[in-house]
Amino acid sequence: MSAPLSAVDPSPGIEQTMLELGQRAKAAARRLALAPARQKDQALSAIAVAIRERADAILAANAEDIADARRDGAAASFIDRLSLTQQRIEAMAAGVEIVRDLADPVGSIIAEWDRPNGLHIERVRVPLGVIGVIYESRPNVTADAAALCLKAGNAVILRGGSDSFRSTRAIHQAIAAGLDKAGLPAAAVSLVPTRDRMAVGLMLQGLGGAVDVIVPRGGKSLVARVQQEARVPVFAHLDGNCHVYVHGAASLPMARDIVLNAKMRRTGVCGSAETLLVDESCAGTHLRPLVAALLDAGCAVRGDSLTRIVDPRVTPATEEDWSTEFLDAIIAVKVVSGLGDAIAHIERYGSHHTDAIVTTDQMAADRFMAEVDSAIVLHNASTQFADGGEFGFGAEIGIATGRMHARGPVGVEQLTSFKYRIRGTGQIRP
Repeated sequence: MSAPLSAVDPSPGIEQTMLELGQRAKAAARRLALAPARQKDQALSAIAVAIRERADAILAANAEDIADARRDGAAASFIDRLSLTQQRIEAMAAGVEIVRDLADPVGSIIAEWDRPNGLHIERVRVPLGVIGVIYESRPNVTADAAALCLKAGNAVILRGGSDSFRSTRAIHQAIAAGLDKAGLPAAAVSLVPTRDRMAVGLMLQGLGGAVDVIVPRGGKSLVARVQQEARVPVFAHLDGNCHVYVHGAASLPMARDIVLNAKMRRTGVCGSAETLLVDESCAGTHLRPLVAALLDAGCAVRGDSLTRIVDPRVTPATEEDWSTEFLDAIIAVKVVSGLGDAIAHIERYGSHHTDAIVTTDQMAADRFMAEVDSAIVLHNASTQFADGGEFGFGAEIGIATGRMHARGPVGVEQLTSFKYRIRGTGQIRP
């Protein structure tokens, strides 16, 4: 059984608690920045072992969170995001081990060159410092974020969703055990010990200069709050209003497989397709079977006037539907007048997250991938590949949709900055 929430959920003194949390994390970050790769890898190995050993406790805590969510009437897609299983716990542990086996980015030389005056200049990767991660409902983010930040030599302060409070705490206890076994400070991975929303505001203010960057991972309201209130840099992870465009030269069997996977594999992930665009040149052969396949799979379809003609089960799409991240078994479908119209629709309504084209026309694919301004663009592949693990990053701390510093899946390398090392032989500037 989890401890009573009141035992770990104190509101009085939250400001002092958070400031002390930040100070300890900052001190831990200085130690981690100098920790050898071997010690960090030992910690990651120990964390993976502890997650597996504590699987029953993690599942028990998760069951309590799920019971609360169901009692409160949470949607099935939300329950799926919140739920842990033995398989998902194993995937968490395996993800930590994949991160462990990545090359250590800290200290790697990105570039080096010599100047005419004999100075040798190196650009070298260094940790960012203390990273604040604010996320909702997905307890597995706890392990992903901890592993990635640790590998990159950063301390991390985690503030999970209120709905996953018990699950997150149970996973964090496994992480703390792994850190202790490797001789690294517990504050290297800190967990905010309260559900009080005031803690989020304090993190966004920087905890007295302790926090170097904030990573929000959640819905529009969370990201909007972070962007409005943050006084430290933010890796923006905006909503995933993702599109699949079925071009006129698309193979129907391939298009059907991709559309069904992109929408229905897991409807609650940020890479789930929310809009299907079908080219008018293939609508006569492709639109009806694609719409029928979605409907038969249990997906509600909201369509434009042409889409509603092909199946009476289609309901009218509103203007708002084109820009909505449903995170559920719902998709908006529209017939477009060509590649340019599809690109223009994505530019107007999309969130610059992940968009795909299905086509056998390489020139069309090249134009789509050049002109669609999203963090991830795909040709003949499902949008559900928008995932750091699928990129070979082991895991991700989020998918950044901005343009500064990091874009797309934020993995180990993206959690570093750089500094310049300059070696001379006594040079002075004239």
